[in-house]
Amino acid sequence: MATSTFDTKPLTTYRQDVVAWAKEQAELIRAGRFELLDLEHIADEIDDVGKSEQRELASRLSVLMAHLLKCQYQPERNGSSWQRTIKEQRKALNLHIKQVPSLKQKLNDPDWLDVVWSDAITLAIKETGIGDFPDYCPWVMTDILSPDWLPEDK
Repeated sequence: MATSTFDTKPLTTYRQDVVAWAKEQAELIRAGRFELLDLEHIADEIDDVGKSEQRELASRLSVLMAHLLKCQYQPERNGSSWQRTIKEQRKALNLHIKQVPSLKQKLNDPDWLDVVWSDAITLAIKETGIGDFPDYCPWVMTDILSPDWLPEDK
């Protein structure tokens, strides 16, 4: 009977090198060596995949909202760069939601949206110097994600 490399060398721990650990865990699964799996850390990593997807959604949405705020509050400065960013973020958001449909529920979560809005305001303040933005998002999500919609000038 041939021995596998799993029988002859110690496995990398999660804390030693997460990339080497992940590769070994994948190899163990493919080899059917389930008894050697680090199930606790595998479960954590699977959870982190979902969190990563949510962070990407939040980041893109806050950038989009910040640019919409800039368009609304500084319409005289609205140029091709802002329009390109708005278009790219909308396209990426819609694609991301299409690829990961379960993320759509986040767009209806008021607590999550409050955090995203807060991040958008922080970005808009840094980029405009304006500090008088609404405490809550005044727009509906269908408008925010709509390809042609822009907020009215203030």
